[in-house]
Amino acid sequence: MRDHGGDIDRAKARYGGVDWLDLSTGINPVPYPVGAFPDHSLSTLSTTTDITALEALAARAYGTKAAVTALNGAQAAIQLIPRLKAQGRARVVTPTYNEHSGALRDQGWTVEEVPEPQGLAGADIGIVVNPNNPDGRIWSPGELKALSENVGLLVVDESFADPHPECSLAPALAELGERVVVLRSFGKFYGLAGLRLGFALGGPETIARLRGLAGPWAVSGPAIAVGRRALDDRSWQDRTVRRLTADATRLDALALEAGWRLVGGTALFRTYDTNDAPAARDRLARAGIWTRIFPYSTRWIRIGLPGSKPAWSRLSAALTRGGE
Repeated sequence: MRDHGGDIDRAKARYGGVDWLDLSTGINPVPYPVGAFPDHSLSTLSTTTDITALEALAARAYGTKAAVTALNGAQAAIQLIPRLKAQGRARVVTPTYNEHSGALRDQGWTVEEVPEPQGLAGADIGIVVNPNNPDGRIWSPGELKALSENVGLLVVDESFADPHPECSLAPALAELGERVVVLRSFGKFYGLAGLRLGFALGGPETIARLRGLAGPWAVSGPAIAVGRRALDDRSWQDRTVRRLTADATRLDALALEAGWRLVGGTALFRTYDTNDAPAARDRLARAGIWTRIFPYSTRWIRIGLPGSKPAWSRLSAALTRGGE
């Protein structure tokens, strides 16, 4: 099993308790208001018309004229990418989300981990997460466009790009043909991870192949209904970007007071150098706050954003005690 955030059962098993504040993920803690959705979204199979409408709204929201397919979360695309080409040599910019390397290895690919996108050159499949998780590194669309000329298939995971549209390669995809696929997560920015919705964007042949590999009804009726509503709600999107940006700055200030140094992050999560990450997580866990540390660093801790006044107060108190 590859380790992930959101493993609150692990926190409960180790520390006990039921009143946990889970800040171990990069999911918007103030979700899009789902509201009611049509009864037929649960009682009937989704139609091609429904799915096509959802994908058209996704294309507009992401500013692309490329082909789009809806999937059961960006994770579904990660599982399918290794099947787009014959097994070969893949390279992944790391440290990053561990499912990319894991999915490729599980399906017989030779995987090399490289520190910078330039190291992807020559790979049959190259993977870069932009903005990167967990250090928040960003590479410009121009850099990635140039890189795509030297990679068999460049996969750019933009799961955290919604609050950072300037870094997105989506608007340039139509001119890049079949050599680039962009992945977008719906659940993170819209705070609806359990809905399981994501998108793959790219050349028409590649996207048709992914759609075929995913099979019919790759997304649920409720996901289609909520996704269409949320992707079309520009006012909510703009307000949310402003709130997330302000909250990320607020979290940085709290961490600085606790003596931590910012490594990087996005508007959905922040990563800090704590000198001793296991000890820092343990202190917060004893206050009922679960965070994320990494097997490759004894210093880094990643924290998602609190979503309410009580949550902010709780984290502030725990960080203050941790700095004493």
